[in-house]
Amino acid sequence: MALTGPTQYPAELLDTTMDQLRTLLAVYETGTALAAARQLGREQSSVQKQLDTMNRTFGALCGEALVLKRGRGKDVLFTATGEHLVELARSTLSAWSDGINDARRRLGRTLSVGSTRYTLGFLLDAVERVSDIYERRGVDLKVTHVRTGDLFARLQSKELDLVCGSIVVTEGQEAELDPYEIVEWRRSGLSILTNLPPEKLPGPSADTVNASDLPALPLVVSAGGLIARFLTAWYGADFRKVMTIAAEIEAAHYGFELLRSGLVSGAMLVTRGIAEAAESGSLPEAGGLRRLDVIGDVGPRTEVLVGVFTRSGDRASYDAGHPLNLLWDALAKDNERWWLSR
Repeated sequence: MALTGPTQYPAELLDTTMDQLRTLLAVYETGTALAAARQLGREQSSVQKQLDTMNRTFGALCGEALVLKRGRGKDVLFTATGEHLVELARSTLSAWSDGINDARRRLGRTLSVGSTRYTLGFLLDAVERVSDIYERRGVDLKVTHVRTGDLFARLQSKELDLVCGSIVVTEGQEAELDPYEIVEWRRSGLSILTNLPPEKLPGPSADTVNASDLPALPLVVSAGGLIARFLTAWYGADFRKVMTIAAEIEAAHYGFELLRSGLVSGAMLVTRGIAEAAESGSLPEAGGLRRLDVIGDVGPRTEVLVGVFTRSGDRASYDAGHPLNLLWDALAKDNERWWLSR
């Protein structure tokens, strides 16, 4: 009769430690025991000893060694069995790490939050109001920068529990918001910041420009993310063939510098919130550029939604005093105060 339960596991397997699995992964990723030792901050002899132990153990259990030496200075060769057990080691360590993080999150011992650059101030203000409670309870708060295009992915992967940032909402595609709970700070459209003289700017007024006129302007646009989502909604996935792209950038501050220096003459597409900050002087790197709001007269109605996001159901699964709910409430109250001050 086959044994079931804990007694079915070979003693050699039970003697294998997570530290050994981590060493196996380090050797696989770096290629040699020496390189793995440097990565782990250990002596090469310690890493080599663990590698030799696993080679013997799993060689006996599986019938094939995990790694084969290929001569001095060369990377070790992982056998098919070694490759397979590397993946098992990676999934084992990942599962344990995720399980521990889930337990700590459920018990309110840790909270991971993210923010885009332009919403960080709102997040820090709210964190300040709950920091005393967090400190008394020993809550491990981790704050991470997040790019707009990664916001939902990092929530879904449970890398982050709460995010402050901006997303693009297109009419008819609101279903993508269903897996999330949201506090909306504001909804708005796009603007342009430009160094072009007024006579070179098409538009129904001195303060606005139609989206249908954008292809005629030399534009500075982000390579991806929120702005690209807008242009895709308006002009399709091949919007670059329609637009006149004067410069394609990865970071907004680089676009501001291009325009302010005069190296590029054109207009940079930004969210209306950024344009307002530039006009008010609270975004000095964009100072001196003229603002025009974009009227969306092409494609479906598309908006920037700025707010706070978390996974649906998470808050309801915790009590009111959980760190996630405390921070959420602080951010929601900030939102109420902002609207009352308008």
